[in-house]
Amino acid sequence: PAPNSRVTQQFTNVPVGGGGGGGGRPAGVSSTASVPHAVASGAVRRSNVVKEVERLKENREKRRQRQAELKEEKEALMNMDPGNPNWEFLAMIREYQNSIEFRPLTGNEPVEDHQITVCVRKRPLNKKENAKKEVDVISVPTKDQMIVHEPKNKVDLTKYLENQKFRFDYAFDDSCTNEIVYKYTAKPLVQTIFEGGMATCFAYGQTGSGKTHTMGGDFQGKTQDCKKGIYAMAARDVFAYLKSPKYKPLNLIVSASFFEIYSGKVFDLLADKAKLRVLEDGKQQVQIVGLTEKVVDNVDEVLKLIQHGNAARTSGQTSANSNSSRSHAVFQIVVRSPGMHRVHGKFSLIDLAGNERGADTSSANRQTRMESAEINKSLLALKECIRALGMKGNNHLPFRVSKLTQVLRDSFIGDKSRTCMIAMISPAMSSCEHSLNTLRYADRVKELGATE
Repeated sequence: PAPNSRVTQQFTNVPVGGGGGGGGRPAGVSSTASVPHAVASGAVRRSNVVKEVERLKENREKRRQRQAELKEEKEALMNMDPGNPNWEFLAMIREYQNSIEFRPLTGNEPVEDHQITVCVRKRPLNKKENAKKEVDVISVPTKDQMIVHEPKNKVDLTKYLENQKFRFDYAFDDSCTNEIVYKYTAKPLVQTIFEGGMATCFAYGQTGSGKTHTMGGDFQGKTQDCKKGIYAMAARDVFAYLKSPKYKPLNLIVSASFFEIYSGKVFDLLADKAKLRVLEDGKQQVQIVGLTEKVVDNVDEVLKLIQHGNAARTSGQTSANSNSSRSHAVFQIVVRSPGMHRVHGKFSLIDLAGNERGADTSSANRQTRMESAEINKSLLALKECIRALGMKGNNHLPFRVSKLTQVLRDSFIGDKSRTCMIAMISPAMSSCEHSLNTLRYADRVKELGATE
């Protein structure tokens, strides 16, 4: 048969009562020809309906099968960590981790040379966090990348992850030892002080994230083995340099001091926490009046000073950590020329106070809130001073804003100054928001370093 448009056109051109019209049927259209067409159309329609029913049935079976598989997966995941209220987030993190390739730092990679080095270190979940069935929300897939799997809830309470990526000079996972961290952070700075420069290494992060462990050494119960901290490792390398053929003829003298900055005041950790004054002389050199500076002849003497100072540190209590340090601890190794005792180089190693969450200190008393305000002010000032160091030709250094930056003023001046920041991260889901804040701070410092 002709197409419908053609049939319509033919029907409209036939005169009324015309012969051969077959009761008004258009000319040229056979009644017998339309019968098989109708049968065929009906068969096609029935065939399409059957196919659609079969397709719907197949889809329904697939849905049922998928639901059964999901139920099995859910039960398997719940059995994997029984009683974990966050098992769904745990499952999503595992699924994401299975989709990416892991090539973490091994310790065999070459050490890069930067004026400002920024790296991050993730610690393992501790006993308390494991007992609470905390979920590890931090992944370290490569030697310079860290991913935070931030747990989120939609309006309908559907759970999902927001995977936030950060890139630094180095990223240390929870399998990295203090020795590996030291190799890529403070160790390259030791040579700086022998070349007449000023070196500074900071440990930054939330209370309980591992700053004191990294800088001061491993804890065995409540006692600290300071031989395995960055303080002691740096001291060992300083004495190794002193004995080398290049520097032995210089007869350099090594001395050490250890002090803390608490609520904007400076205290000597090697002299029963005597309060010290910070003054600026006519040459704009900052002096800590009365600071104990002990000449040391070997590593053991340095270790004794570190132990003495660690025991004297100011500690307080926050909900984040019942034995948290609320002060900045500054351990300095000074190399001087003989005779005139002129400073040849200085290495400042700083264990910064915890940058607490507002929620952790909001219920605290007035003194604790003032402590937190002072700590936050000094950390912001530190970032600004590192910014000034990273910007060539910038003569303005806002070091007077806080006591921390004031006593470290000479560390931020000159082409020979080098700085390293180690941002410490707690992997627990409950610390996720604060870990992100720490990483954003470090990321900002990394941007500053990019201006070298």
